[in-house]
Amino acid sequence: MIAPAYPASYYAATAQALEAQPPLSGDASCDVCIVGGGYTGLSAALHLAERGYQVILLEAVRIGWGASGRNGGQLGTGQRKDQRSLEKMLGAEWARRLWSLALEGRETVKSLINEHKIECDLTPGILQAAWKASEVQWMQEEAEHMRRVYGYEGLRFVPRGEMRDMLASSRYHAGLIDMGGAHLHPLNFCLGLARACLAKGVRIFEASRVERIEEGDPAQLYTSQGSVRAKQIVLAANAYLGKLEPRIAGAIMPINNFIIATEPLGEARARALIRDNVGVQDTKFVIDYYRLSPDHRLLFGGGENYAAHFPKDIASFVRRPMLRVFPQLKDVRIDYAWGGTLAITMKRLPQLGRIAPNIYFAQGYSGQGLNIATLAGKLIAEAISGQMERFDWIEKIKTPRFPGGVLLRYPLLVAGMLFYAMRDRLP
Repeated sequence: MIAPAYPASYYAATAQALEAQPPLSGDASCDVCIVGGGYTGLSAALHLAERGYQVILLEAVRIGWGASGRNGGQLGTGQRKDQRSLEKMLGAEWARRLWSLALEGRETVKSLINEHKIECDLTPGILQAAWKASEVQWMQEEAEHMRRVYGYEGLRFVPRGEMRDMLASSRYHAGLIDMGGAHLHPLNFCLGLARACLAKGVRIFEASRVERIEEGDPAQLYTSQGSVRAKQIVLAANAYLGKLEPRIAGAIMPINNFIIATEPLGEARARALIRDNVGVQDTKFVIDYYRLSPDHRLLFGGGENYAAHFPKDIASFVRRPMLRVFPQLKDVRIDYAWGGTLAITMKRLPQLGRIAPNIYFAQGYSGQGLNIATLAGKLIAEAISGQMERFDWIEKIKTPRFPGGVLLRYPLLVAGMLFYAMRDRLP
């Protein structure tokens, strides 16, 4: 079987191509077998290989095929939930632990890029934009809370007048700028991690979908053309888990999100849209997120669906929210339009755990995958090496299953999402 080409996207068109890896053929053995070639799996593989483990990584399609190679490329600071929400949900101590982990996740991404010389257009700055006037006070309080309670000086409140200077849009009432955050080319970061893994001796097999796992010590994984005997297993498939492991599938909800890339706008027009070349995300429940590319395109993500298929015309689907923010782009051609599937949890916090003493998993990054998934791989490597404490911090957070189980979760989710999407349209 030959690994297929990547789905058409701006990222695939500008990727630092990695030579296709062969499919698994015959029987193999290793210390740790990882299922999934996205940020979680590659980070776990790299950190384990650096600790001296023999690692095999099985990817169903291509490295970075899923959300890791199709996302908005925004490297945020913190978890998907803000710190004050986490304090109410989990208490001050656990909120502080999650903050320290999220900071480490962000810095882990940056250090991996630097250490392995990954060319992925890392650019500083994330701006959160207030969609509603009622959110202005929250943003002021958030910046002060993070400075006073967490000692984080990197977050600054941006009043409406300054927002008009930073973004060529009248939609926003205020903002929070975090120059510790960043944006990057997500597929090139993923492919760079894969190169680092190969250099450390990780064996990567593409077009090698795992069809069945036999628990045991060692455990056995089966693909259509071969098998792997492993002392430890890491399930890092996230939204692409499918039916492989029903015991954890009900805790996540796969949803589809979409991005367009405009034609090149020229440097002057592009920087007139986003003056400081930061990544932007708003505060809507179904968020818009956007940034500039190195060749001066606008990459704009917006809209999502909860079906098994993508819209027939993704470009038109995403163009509508783009023109709500930047109506002056009505004459601009859309050169690329694509979608990807991510996984959310009920609490919008990641789920890490074990389903057997030697089978680890991580999933449910809820749109914060760049830093949290990379961190999750690192924490799993620690846990397999016998350092469980930090892995336990997240494992002990209970992740409820979606109502209705795997079969009925979609109708219930759609009803809930439509309600919150309607709230986005209200003053």
